[in-house]
Amino acid sequence: MDLTFNKNEDHNKQQVYELKMKLKKVSLGGGEKSAAKQKEKGKLLARERIAYLLDKDKPVIEVGAFAADGMYEAEGGCPSAGVVVKIGYVSGRQCVVVANDATVKAGAWFPMTAKKNLRAQEIAMENRLPIIYLVDSAGVYLPMQDEIFPDKEHFGRIFRNNAIMSSEGIVQIAAIMGSCVAGGAYLPIMSDEAMIVDGTGSVFLAGSYLVKSAIGEDIDNETLGGATTHCEISGVTDYKHPNDQACLDSIRNIMSMLGAPQQAGFDRVKSALPKLNEEDIYGILPDNREKPFDMRDIILRLVDHSEFEEYKALYGQSLICGLARIDGWAVGIVANQRKVVKSKKGEMQFGGVIYSDSADKTTRFIMNCNQKKIPLVFLQDVTGFMVGSRSEHGGIIKDGAKMVNAVANSVVPKFTIVVGNSYGAGNYAMCGKAYDPRLIYAWPSAKIAVMGGAQAAKVLLQIQESALKGKGETLEEDKKNKLLDDITTKYNAQTTPYYAASRLWVDGVIDPLETRKVISMGIEAANQSPIQKPFNVGIIQT
Repeated sequence: MDLTFNKNEDHNKQQVYELKMKLKKVSLGGGEKSAAKQKEKGKLLARERIAYLLDKDKPVIEVGAFAADGMYEAEGGCPSAGVVVKIGYVSGRQCVVVANDATVKAGAWFPMTAKKNLRAQEIAMENRLPIIYLVDSAGVYLPMQDEIFPDKEHFGRIFRNNAIMSSEGIVQIAAIMGSCVAGGAYLPIMSDEAMIVDGTGSVFLAGSYLVKSAIGEDIDNETLGGATTHCEISGVTDYKHPNDQACLDSIRNIMSMLGAPQQAGFDRVKSALPKLNEEDIYGILPDNREKPFDMRDIILRLVDHSEFEEYKALYGQSLICGLARIDGWAVGIVANQRKVVKSKKGEMQFGGVIYSDSADKTTRFIMNCNQKKIPLVFLQDVTGFMVGSRSEHGGIIKDGAKMVNAVANSVVPKFTIVVGNSYGAGNYAMCGKAYDPRLIYAWPSAKIAVMGGAQAAKVLLQIQESALKGKGETLEEDKKNKLLDDITTKYNAQTTPYYAASRLWVDGVIDPLETRKVISMGIEAANQSPIQKPFNVGIIQT
């Protein structure tokens, strides 16, 4: 191994270590004191409930672990947005599990909590996966009610989705394992089945204090809406259980009896590991996002047998397209190329830039994959589309539009991994969050923004200088340099994968070695949702 490989390896392994430390921190939720209070009530913690419920011998992926990270600091923080979401298996059936974390503000709903719940429901609806809600929440966080209550993508959308999923036959099971208050009471009761834990679970539209204030009635919460009330008097809940474990066992039993899902028919053969060492990815991926590397070297360490059938390999070389298998599943891969290549046009360093010929090639490849019913995997390391008079005269906008059109109208499931840069319109063309990838995850090396920090800082500085010039003022060189540094620092902080993950622009940040698992589980989920419409791109300029 050469020195560059070793430097890259050290850098990337350090980033993975930092990722694991961050994950360990958010997994603590509201902290040890809050956890102890939950334990005193005889309750399992949110992550303990999920661990108990899920099959131990099956893989699992978490969605939104870093949601709300660094947000709501004035409110004391909201780790993982106060709710844990995982895709795993219960009694052998793949499903989505959503668990309120009562150690975080008693499981109260912040704006990002609603966004994360909606993302969990979106995954269940797109893939027709059963969804299990482990409810333990004090309801809307009232100081921020204006940011969570009335809009289309706010709290009420969750109950609308409950109704839509029920009408479409997507299984929903809810367990009331703690508080379930006000509007939040509708979530478990709009599920197909609702169970409640005796002594700790309660569900009501208004708690005892509000009842006293509103109508003057004196009543305790248990009598108002506890397990006995709802299982023996109101009939609101379907099952009563003595503790968390018994409740979760009941869910496992119900899940074991579900009928088999329909299949979309995506092709899968026996899984095989890459022949090349996956861990080499750490040494191949540069320690600096500006340095070139050959994305094929990454692809060959992600795909079965390290076999990759490349499409139009010598044409449009700034994008790599081809067929492969990941964990046995057939996939079409679209990836940005970063290396220096020599062609008849001369030596070119692509640096993740998309050229007209590359966009044209990729559009055709995406159409082919839709024709053959092959899921698409996008590996992003893109700085945008090529600019300048030569590109404009060559129709870069037209060719880029064709590619965006094909991505937007694709009917086969899409999965996106942000390997490195994800800038500007390149983010869109390479299936960013706005283009409905079934799952989108980032490596610790990812950068997501309109443009790179250095470029953006120069543009913003020029704007400020122009504004001052209009007032007859100028910036001294030292002030200019300080302003440039300040802008760059702030901008770079907003391009990290954790900043993106905190806002759910990506579903999470993962170790590169988890990529195969994420894609495989994603396709397995998508395979439970047959394609409902033909592929059609509408009008495309040629």
